[in-house]
Amino acid sequence: MKIYDSYSPEDTFELGRRIGAGCAPGQVYTLIGDLGVGKTVFTQGLATGLEIREAVSSPTFTIVQVYDEGRMPFYHFDVYRIGDIEEMDEIGYEDMFYGDGVCLIEWANLIEEILPPSYVQITIEKDLEKGFDYRKIVIEEKEG
Repeated sequence: MKIYDSYSPEDTFELGRRIGAGCAPGQVYTLIGDLGVGKTVFTQGLATGLEIREAVSSPTFTIVQVYDEGRMPFYHFDVYRIGDIEEMDEIGYEDMFYGDGVCLIEWANLIEEILPPSYVQITIEKDLEKGFDYRKIVIEEKEG
């Protein structure tokens, strides 16, 4: 487990960028955090590290947004509004989870039963005692 201190959105973006620059095909990341903690900023950094030039925003109403003009495909999931796990089957999640791209899944705790055996969990938390923009970012490998 690694813990990072972010004191600004720029710090959060840069951590995401560094992780994206080191991504390999087939990696799955889960992104856990309350609304407004910087999940989208982190994701934009990760996409930049994957050399994606397109603007990245949260796929709130589509479950998954696919970006395929970077170093490898990037599948950005937001399963916050998923009603039933079968919706994941309908979009062919397995091809993305076990394919040649990188997956980042926001609110992944809602679909834990279909996550691959191994993934990297990223948790972003606020701590207002350390400042309005402070974020604690915990990155841990999960092995099933």
